[in-house]
Amino acid sequence: MAHESGGEGAPVAATRPASPAVDRALTVLETLVGTEGGLTLTALARATGIPLATCASIVYTLEKRGYASRLVVGRSHFWRVTLRLYELAAPLIRQEDISEVAEPQLRLLADKLRMPAHVGVLNGASVVYVAKATSPGFIQFDTYPGKAVPFNSTALGRVIAAHLPDAQLEPLLTGRTTPRVFRSQLAKVRQLGYAVEDEEDETDVACLAAPFFDAQGRVAGSVGVTGFTRELAGAGLDTAADLVVRQAKQISVKLGCLSGNRF
Repeated sequence: MAHESGGEGAPVAATRPASPAVDRALTVLETLVGTEGGLTLTALARATGIPLATCASIVYTLEKRGYASRLVVGRSHFWRVTLRLYELAAPLIRQEDISEVAEPQLRLLADKLRMPAHVGVLNGASVVYVAKATSPGFIQFDTYPGKAVPFNSTALGRVIAAHLPDAQLEPLLTGRTTPRVFRSQLAKVRQLGYAVEDEEDETDVACLAAPFFDAQGRVAGSVGVTGFTRELAGAGLDTAADLVVRQAKQISVKLGCLSGNRF
C-alpha cells in the first residue's frame, strides 16, 4: 500500500487536494461565478457537494473580504460574487496588456534615443518594470522585466505617484520624514508632465519618464528611458522629454484614454 510522505516538497496524491479547505473555498467561488442571480446556501451546498455549515463559513468569509454579497428576498438570502474579483485580477491583466500595447512605443524610443526604454507599473510602494526595449550598442543597464524598486527612487515611480489620487498617495507617504517636501516635488512633476532621476540610484546614470492613463483617466503606469547623465542634459533632455511624453500619450490613447480628458 502506498503512503504519502509528509516531508516538505513531497508529492501529494492526485486524488486529494493538498489543502481541502482552500479547495472547498475555490469550489464555492467558482460555482458562484458561474451562476446568474446568486444561490441560496442550500442550493450552493447541493451544487458543490460541500456541507451546509462549511458553505456558510466560506460565504460569510467571502462577504467579509468583499468577494461576495447577498441579496435578501423575503426570508431567502441569495449569494453572489462581487467585482472585487475583477479588482484582484485587473493589475495582472493590465500588466499583460500594457506590455503588448506599449511595445511599438518602447521600440521607437529605444531606436530614436539609442537608450533602453521601459514600462513601469505601481505595485504597493514599488514600481515594477513590466517591459523593456533594449538599445543598440554594447553598454546596457541593469534593468529587466520583473525588477522592482522603491517608487520614490525612480522617475518611473515618481511620475506615477504624481498623478495618484490623494487616497492612494497618502499610504505611500507614511513614514517619510518630509512628506510636504515630497508632495511639492510631485506637484512640479505633474506640472512638467515628466519626471527626471539624475544619478540618484547610480552614478552618471539618469532616467526620464512620463505617465500614461487608462480609459477611466486613471494613471496606469509610466514609460521612460535610461541613459548617461550627459545624454539627458540640456538639449538632450528636451529632445528626450518631448519624445517620451508623446509616446506616453500614444499609449494612453491605445488604452482608451481620450486625449482631451488628460492632455
